[in-house]
Parts: sequence; structure tokens; C-alpha cells
Amino acid sequence: MVFTLKQPRTFNFSHVRPEIHQLQPQLVDWRRHLHQYPELGFREHQTAEFVAAKLRAWGIAHQMHVAQTGIVATIESPNPGPVVAIRADIDALPIQEKNEVPYRSRHDGVMHACGHDGHVAIALGLAAYLSQNRDQWRGTVKIIFQPAEEGPGGAKPMIEAGALKNPDVAGIFGLHLWNNLPLGTVGVRAGALMAAVESFWCTLLGKGGHGALPHQTVDAVVLGAQIVNALQTVVARNVNPLDAAVVTVGEFHAGSRHNVIADTARLSGTVRYFNPALEGKLATRIEAIIAGICQMHGATYDLEYVPLYPSVVNDKQMAAIVRDCAFAVVETPAGVVPECQTMGAEDMSYFLQAVPGCYFFLGTANPELGLDYPHHHPRFNFDESALCVGVELFARCIERFAATSM
Repeated sequence: MVFTLKQPRTFNFSHVRPEIHQLQPQLVDWRRHLHQYPELGFREHQTAEFVAAKLRAWGIAHQMHVAQTGIVATIESPNPGPVVAIRADIDALPIQEKNEVPYRSRHDGVMHACGHDGHVAIALGLAAYLSQNRDQWRGTVKIIFQPAEEGPGGAKPMIEAGALKNPDVAGIFGLHLWNNLPLGTVGVRAGALMAAVESFWCTLLGKGGHGALPHQTVDAVVLGAQIVNALQTVVARNVNPLDAAVVTVGEFHAGSRHNVIADTARLSGTVRYFNPALEGKLATRIEAIIAGICQMHGATYDLEYVPLYPSVVNDKQMAAIVRDCAFAVVETPAGVVPECQTMGAEDMSYFLQAVPGCYFFLGTANPELGLDYPHHHPRFNFDESALCVGVELFARCIERFAATSM
């Protein structure tokens, strides 16, 4: 299903409570500070200290060095209720920023090109609001500042370190600022939201020789070409047409001269799918194709296949909570995109496997301001008006979760 959405110039903040809207200038300041000092996965020491300093100033209990650079903050209300978690990823990407803005990255070759700086600012704004208004909500909130989402993955180590324990979390919410949706929209759905991701690296071992004497060789370029073509059948002829999956070969390196037949070729690629039932099946089929073509030509191969993150699958009831809260915050019902999906991947999936939860997209694109470059682009930037909207959505989700848990 294709949705055509009008790009709004501004957002109607009438449904954002004043206490949260008043945080907007601070949210922007925090986000821009973090944008200037991006750090890669498991190296977010400066980021973690910035977060911890705010938590200390607000008197919020927190644990540092969870899975190296992660932080878990715990905020308790005097009113009894369930324990709910909010997750925000804190790492950046190895990208050289090309934005000409006063707050551009000061770390050469590293950039917040996916909105994680905004995620941290939203989580801090939520922490400030909850701590200053403890009597306005019920239960306990754990805010998880997670490292290394962009790789190698910090969610699983944080879970293993007990981020969801003591007290035990009953549900979790997370959001991703999303330049694939315009400002004033929220993308949410029950079930699979983001794809599982797996990667492979393959070295083909043939026999090199002179370009004029191919009968004396096992041509690794021909091997690789046949494998790349054959891999296109993995999805087309092995996956139910009603399911979505992708097998992409992103790298193909072989040869050194125009008249020399290569003895080796190196391929690498990515595999994406939504249906958890496909786990392991595509990997088996990919290796069978590689092995069969190599055997046919008298070659061998070395294959490394690595499952990275499982599919992000939202709990039906938790997605309903987010959807109801989104309808109450965005201007019109058309601002809630009900079947938003992407083949992008996220290790939020591990949290959602551990406890019921919902991950959703908050639209941040504003083409009229040039704020619509895609994620991971060196000119990525977003409309910061969405920051206080993110805080409001989280606050409402926490309140609604407590109400439905009574």
C-alpha cells in the first residue's frame, strides 16, 4: 500500500503539554551539542558523561558502564504502577559530515547521520519531565541509553548485563526520528516493522592464468558472475511472494590486469527479511548455490555468513497504545501511517524479543527547509520541531501503559 502524505510546513503543538513544549529550546541545545561530538559504537564516553551529568543534576538514579558505555536511568513515581522502559541509541556513524551548520561535527570522519543525537535529546527531555512531575504519572520508568546500534550491536549486551532487570521491565517503547516521513506524522504498526539483517563475505578460489589460454584456468570472474546472477533466484524462487526479502551483493572484487584471468574473487552482501520463519533458510540456500557453482567449475570457496539483528516485531497491544497516543498528538488522523515498514534493520529487535514493546517512527522531514536528506547521508539533518513531540509521545505511552496495566 502506498501512502501519499502532504508535507506540512509546521507542526501544531496544541496537543503537546506546556511543561514539555517549554523544554524545546533545551532539547535543541542538547541535540546540537551531541551532534558536534559524535562517537562510534562502544566509544561513546563523552556522550555517556554528558547524559550522566544531566541525570546527576536532576537527582535521577542511574547506572553507568552497562555494556561498556551504556546507561540505565531509573525514575520512580510515588504512585504505584508497572515498570516500563524507554530505549534511546547513542552512537554515530563513520561518515564525514557535509552540512554547513554551526553545530556540524567536530570529530573528523564521524557524524550523527541517523538521528541518534535527537534520540538522546528526547530521552533526556523525558527524564527531565518525569523527574520534575513524579506525581503526574504512575509506576517506574527505566530509560536505556544504548551504545553501538549501528554496529556491532549494543542491545543484546545491555540485556545480558541486566538492563531489563531490577526492577523487571514489563514493556518497552522506542522511536526513530525518520526522514522518510514528513514532520507531523507517526509511523506505527503491529508485527514486523523492520527487517532482520544478515551479512556474508565469500572468497572464490579458482586458478589464474593468461587471458589467451582460458582452458588452463578456473576463472574466478566467471564464477563470481554466475553466483551473483544465481543469487537473484534465492528470493524469487524460494520465498513466498507474499513475504518480502532482499539478497543484495554489494561488493565484487576480482582481477588485476585486462589480460590476466583472476584466480580469486571476493563477494560480500546483505540479506533482509521480515518473516522470522526465514531465519537460517536463506543462508542455507545461498551457500548451496555458491557450493554448486564452484563444484561445477572445479573451484572452492570460503564463506563467512553472519546473522546480525533479527526482525523488529512489535507487540499488537503495545502498538495499539502508540497508535492511540499518536492520534492524540498529531494534527489529523492522516498523520498516523498505519503500515509503515522498511528493510532497514535495528537491534531494538532484541529488546522486543525480551519483553512486549513497540518501536515506531516519528516523521522529521521538512523539504521546504532542505531537511529531507536520507539517513546515513553526509548531509542528513532533520526538523528539530519533532523533538518535543517525541517527548510528548513517550510521556503519553507511559501513562497509557500504566492505565492498561491496572
